[in-house]
Amino acid sequence: MNTTNRIPFEILKTTFANILIQRGFEAKKAKICAELFSMASLDGVASHGLNRFPAFLEQVEGGRVIPEAEPVLEFSLPIMERWDGQLGAGMYNASFAMKRAAAMAIKNGMGCVALNNTNHWMRAGNYGWQAAEAGCISICFTNTIPNMPAWGGKEPKLGNNPLVIGLPYKNKAIILDTAMTQYSYGKMAIYKRSGKQLPYAAGFDAEGQLSKNPIEVIAEKLPLPIGLWKGAGLSLMLDLLASGLSDGQSSQEIGRQQEEYGVSQFFLCIHPEVMGISKTNLDGKIEQTIADLKQSKVFDGMDIHFPGEQSFIRREENLRLGVPVDADIWGKVCRMMD
Repeated sequence: MNTTNRIPFEILKTTFANILIQRGFEAKKAKICAELFSMASLDGVASHGLNRFPAFLEQVEGGRVIPEAEPVLEFSLPIMERWDGQLGAGMYNASFAMKRAAAMAIKNGMGCVALNNTNHWMRAGNYGWQAAEAGCISICFTNTIPNMPAWGGKEPKLGNNPLVIGLPYKNKAIILDTAMTQYSYGKMAIYKRSGKQLPYAAGFDAEGQLSKNPIEVIAEKLPLPIGLWKGAGLSLMLDLLASGLSDGQSSQEIGRQQEEYGVSQFFLCIHPEVMGISKTNLDGKIEQTIADLKQSKVFDGMDIHFPGEQSFIRREENLRLGVPVDADIWGKVCRMMD
């Protein structure tokens, strides 16, 4: 049976950073990567935080993630840049790309970065929060290895291609962070470890029947697209945009490698005030919309939250009480210290 402990946020960050330094990461880069892994767990997304850290180190050891790599500029305009991620750490490259997009937006009202030859960015929502802290509205997305079927298909041909849309709101943010699958692979892995079924259908079994069993869905790589055929179509379009604008690999090309690396990503920032939009008016519009949403009648046992609300609540709680960690995985990570 899995047990959960709580670890102070600073200890989590320091542990990650020290291990990364020992694996060849320069101290500043290790700190950024450790912060992003830790923020995922802090906000309640351990599937892309602590739980994904051992797999990330395996990619480092296998040469798929190059610790010393830095992004290289390939093309630039005042509001658009294209960078080659050089197979560096995905979360470092994504943070760098969003920082560049925000800088262009702060100067010109809008900025975007297309990034090729990079790696898994871990928790996608981190970059929406990053943009919001810079005062920017943001849209970003990535492609992945094929791990989702086209609608009606019986083999994985599409990526789950996470999409993030974020708006700054007072001292918080509205952040939609969604994969193209009903449940992310990370979430399914948590249910698999606990031996539990998922609350709703997560995908298809080998016979094409809908299943709540994470073991079946993961084994077949047939998770259910969000919105059924609409999610499958959106996944395809995000893949074509990310790979086309970055001049990078598509999901189909990534699939030939049999392992996910060298993915393509896109980051867009809009600075409302530079674009002549009052921050006060924008906050007021968001506040009115959220208030109306919260007044909605609900079914028994249900509640309504805006995108990102639960993350902010968990963040405040976990800063006070410590970050929940799977005891087995935390022990494994601690043993990685030389």
